[in-house]
Amino acid sequence: MKIAILSGNPKKDGLCQSVINAAKQGACEGGAEVDEIRLCDFKLVRCQVCGDGWGPCRAENYCTYGSDGFDEIKMRLQSSEAMIMASPVYWGETTEVFKSFIDRLRRCEFNQTGVLRDKQVLLIATPGGTGNGLLSCFEQMDRFCRHTGAVIFDYIGVNRWNSDYKREAVKAASYAMAQGRINGDTVK
Repeated sequence: MKIAILSGNPKKDGLCQSVINAAKQGACEGGAEVDEIRLCDFKLVRCQVCGDGWGPCRAENYCTYGSDGFDEIKMRLQSSEAMIMASPVYWGETTEVFKSFIDRLRRCEFNQTGVLRDKQVLLIATPGGTGNGLLSCFEQMDRFCRHTGAVIFDYIGVNRWNSDYKREAVKAASYAMAQGRINGDTVK
């Protein structure tokens, strides 16, 4: 199995990256090939809302500005069997680069053409500071998954007060996904 990790983390260390590392470890131990996609490594542009609000993204499922790395990321996601979405929480939302990317991808997936359709997605959010904003960040990620036809495997929120045991939960969830557990399966 191939699992893509879509990372909105702008840092290469810190809480969010430690959680992403735990997810990678669990997925690898479960036998998966892992592709970490760090959105901050690309020079992605924001959605330009082409034409009358919909460009070729709606009818033809591609973004006019895809040469900024968007097309490459979309293909990498398409080649995976499952996905992990991980982002720090900024002002109650995912990071700006993460939000911009999913806004564009959601438009290209308007007809639920298959990049994410029926793929399991583990949602991870890491609020820093006060730890606030977790639920609204998950709501944003949840809406994206529902619009694109993805299947939510689990939601795991990690902050500085629970990171010791939540990193273990992330590792275990990634392992379970890599082993082929399906959302809704009863554990015996």
